[in-house]
Amino acid sequence: MAQKHRCHWATGNDLLIDYHDREWGVPVHDDTRLFEFLILEGAQAGLSWTTILNKRNGYRLAYRGFNVELVANYDKKNIEKLINNPDIVRNRLKITASIKNAKAFLRICEEFGAFDTYIWQFVSQRPKINRWRQETDIPAYTPESEAMSRDLKKRGFSFVGPTICYAFMQAVGMVND
Repeated sequence: MAQKHRCHWATGNDLLIDYHDREWGVPVHDDTRLFEFLILEGAQAGLSWTTILNKRNGYRLAYRGFNVELVANYDKKNIEKLINNPDIVRNRLKITASIKNAKAFLRICEEFGAFDTYIWQFVSQRPKINRWRQETDIPAYTPESEAMSRDLKKRGFSFVGPTICYAFMQAVGMVND
């Protein structure tokens, strides 16, 4: 059997290897999954992706299966519960941003019919295939992720800088590096 080519970051950890081989870079068009990745990528800021993968099930429980309508209605009581939940990243700014982002996500769904329709416009509705010579050539952000970041921020999102947006784009298969 031929050995699978993996990115340098997907080695030495079964959780990362499984994520890389089964999910990372596979085009996602389901709004619930897109919301999940948006929240997880924002939570990852300043942390390792391994930390987020280890807490992913905790996020799925705390964010009720990433039900965007429910998360958009989280109140101060929910925020305090999340801040005290050891199964997620307990950062008040990230938690409040996730609720704010849920509300903005719903506004986009209302405007475009689906978040999928909106978000995939940044790559003309199809994955962008890059041909980097070496993994070290892969940028931290691109003009597309900068445009996405600007537009998301304009629409009320937080924790969506160009680097987070590019990681999101890679994760959901909008770009294939």
